[in-house]
Amino acid sequence: MTVRPLRLCVFGDSFVAGVGDPAHRGWVGRVTEHALGELPIDLTVYNLGIRRDTSSDVRARWQSEALARFPRECDNRVIMSFGVNDTTLQDGSLRVEPAETESTLAAILEDAASHGWPTLVVGPPPIADEQQNTRTAALDERLAALCQGLTVPYLHTFSHLAGATSWMREAAQRDGAHPSAQGYSDLAELVRADIAAWLGTPAESVGGRV
Repeated sequence: MTVRPLRLCVFGDSFVAGVGDPAHRGWVGRVTEHALGELPIDLTVYNLGIRRDTSSDVRARWQSEALARFPRECDNRVIMSFGVNDTTLQDGSLRVEPAETESTLAAILEDAASHGWPTLVVGPPPIADEQQNTRTAALDERLAALCQGLTVPYLHTFSHLAGATSWMREAAQRDGAHPSAQGYSDLAELVRADIAAWLGTPAESVGGRV
């Protein structure tokens, strides 16, 4: 069986980085472990989450970081996941307005398409702040609609993790935002099958154009 070389960059915030997980695996590490065990691919994953990063911060850095890691001869792909920091109030104002977050994601997807890099988006999760969660839920729907219009896969996490879940319970017990191991395991379980299916589909089938 031919093993397809695949390189994946995962960009985003502290949830991508796995802040709070005592095992330092987060959801990205757990999904990677699953993919390596299930798929006939030579997979290298780069976790490029940075704590406190907004969509604007990710946009400013992602292309140069991806180019440094993507060999031309490989199937190169991108996962984006951000939004909670955008909906955070700072000095009484949103760090990033929803319309700007949407336009930023649209620009990122267009740039990824220009390189021929298939892209998948993982939506923002909830935190232990009801008012901010209202803002994040609205942003989640807005970003999902954008991706649907561009035929880019979008994985909702917010509605699945909100409520009486390990994610919310652990976040409330810690810093109000970041869960521990079980919360990240639950998030990984939510997205791993869809990500594995996406990774297992050849690039010419999933497309790198929007």
